[in-house]
Amino acid sequence: MKIIADTATLFSPDEGRDMGITVIPVCVAINDRTYKDYEEISSEEFLRLISEGGVPTSSQPSVGDVLEVLENCSEETLFLTVGDGLSGAYQTAIGAKNCIENNGHIHIIDSQTLAGPMRYLAKKAVALKQQGISLQEIKASLLHSIETSVSFVIPEDFEFLKRSGRLTAITAKVGGVLKLMPVLTQTEDRKRIKPLAIKRSWRAAVDTIIQRMQTIGINNNYLISVCHAGTYQKAADVLKQIKESFPCADSEILPLSPALITHGGPGCIVVQAIEK
Repeated sequence: MKIIADTATLFSPDEGRDMGITVIPVCVAINDRTYKDYEEISSEEFLRLISEGGVPTSSQPSVGDVLEVLENCSEETLFLTVGDGLSGAYQTAIGAKNCIENNGHIHIIDSQTLAGPMRYLAKKAVALKQQGISLQEIKASLLHSIETSVSFVIPEDFEFLKRSGRLTAITAKVGGVLKLMPVLTQTEDRKRIKPLAIKRSWRAAVDTIIQRMQTIGINNNYLISVCHAGTYQKAADVLKQIKESFPCADSEILPLSPALITHGGPGCIVVQAIEK
């Protein structure tokens, strides 16, 4: 069985090869040049270009890149994509699959997420494959985990939210002036991002996330991921605060990929959880 994902898992193509996953790079553009995640630009270099005034954009892997990978898959194939609605990657994968005759061996799963939980799903698929679990059983296990995932974003740069349409121009301007901390989360169908709360400090924003996680039943059986855009210490402080409420839960701190930095902006923190 072949497993495919993209760099929204925060795995580079090289890391994917070492694990037995084909990882397709997402593309980012800045200063009139396009780069492939991890292969042609690092998160550190990408943040430097932004700090120098570059305005980035991102896109899912091209249908040509996806089609090329799928055309070389003769065995049963599981393709894990970024959540439909958060990116066009799922629709791109479906379109590429439909271009291939006799494509019944290709199984595309909408992860309904990205970053930490998507990374966990890819690792879980590999672990189950190594145990000799069938593809259908792996799909069922992944779909169960997908239903438990949650994501929250605390951005630092309102301009990125305004450009992406997450906040109106007026709200972004007022929020920037008042130094407010918006907390965003996924809608119930996990296809979009919506405001959850606006706080006056990072600690209050994180408290809001903790309260929400407790309300929806997050417990020590979950993996908690804190992802960051060039602010490791801030991520460590956020995780420390979260661990006060979930002391026995597995946790990790991960740097965001260039493509995902494009959406949240420099300095953003993404808090996520998924049941193991």
